[in-house]
Amino acid sequence: MRRSPFLALLAAVLLLVAPTAAQARPAAPDAVDPARAAAVLAEVRTAGTAWVLDPATGRMTLTVDDTVGAAELATLRATAARAGAVLRHEPGRLTTLIAGGEAIYASGGGRCSLGANVHRGTTWYFVTAGHCTNVGSAWYANPGGTPLGTRAGSSFPGNDYGIVQYTNTSIAHPSAVYTYPGLLPINSAGNPYVGQRVCRSGSTTGVRCGSVTALNATVNYAEGSVFGLIRTNICAEPGDSGGPLYDPATGRILGILSGGSGNCTTGGTTYYQPIMEILSAYGLTLP
Repeated sequence: MRRSPFLALLAAVLLLVAPTAAQARPAAPDAVDPARAAAVLAEVRTAGTAWVLDPATGRMTLTVDDTVGAAELATLRATAARAGAVLRHEPGRLTTLIAGGEAIYASGGGRCSLGANVHRGTTWYFVTAGHCTNVGSAWYANPGGTPLGTRAGSSFPGNDYGIVQYTNTSIAHPSAVYTYPGLLPINSAGNPYVGQRVCRSGSTTGVRCGSVTALNATVNYAEGSVFGLIRTNICAEPGDSGGPLYDPATGRILGILSGGSGNCTTGGTTYYQPIMEILSAYGLTLP
C-alpha cells in the first residue's frame, strides 16, 4: 500500500531540516516550519496546482498555472500565506500530456511514448504513464496497425504508471532509449538527486535536457492528484507522456514522464513518476 504523500514528505523534510545537537539554534520568530507547511498544502486539490519543498530555499513552493481563476487564486494565496509557502505562477496549463522514446498508440485513440522495456522472468513488458494505459487495453506501434501488446496494469491518479505486456513476439524490445536518431543503452534504474543533469525522450519533441529541481512533488491535475513525483526544468508537449527520464552519462533510467506545464517553444516544467517505485510495484527488472 502506498504511503501517505504527507507522511513521505514529512520524513524527507525532517531529514533535510533537523540540525545536529551541536548545530541546534533557537528558531527565529518568523521561521517557517516545513512540516507544518506540508500539512497545510496537502489539503490543496485545485486542478492546475503543484507543491513541493524547494531545496534551494528550504521552503515549500505552491505553483499555479493559467487555468486557475481569480477566486481560486485568492484562496490559494491565503493558503500559501497560512503555510508560509512561496506562491508562484507557471505559464501554460498543467496537464498529463497525453496525445519513450518512441510513439505508442492506444486502442482508445491516445498517443504516448514508451518509457522502458522491463521483464518479470521471461515475460516482457513496457512501462508508460498510467494516464496513458487508462485510455485503452490494446497498444500498437502505429495507429491501428502493428500490435505491441495488452495492458497488464494501470495506476492513475494517485500514481501515474502502467505496464503493457508484449504479445507480438516479432517486436524487438531492447533496453535502450531512442535518441532521435540512435539508441542509448539503458544499463540500470536508479533514484535521482536535485541538481542532476538529465534528459528525457518523447515522441513529440524528441530529446530535451535539463536538471532535476525537486523531489517528492504533488501535482493536482484535472483528473486527480499524483504524489511523489520528480520535478525538472525540462519542457514537454502532448504525446511525450510516458517517455523516459534518464542520466545520459550513465545510461540509468530515473523516471517516466507524467505531465507538466509550458511548452518547448517558451520552456516549461515537467514531473516524472520515479522508475524504482514502478519496478517495485509490479516486481519487474530492468534491463
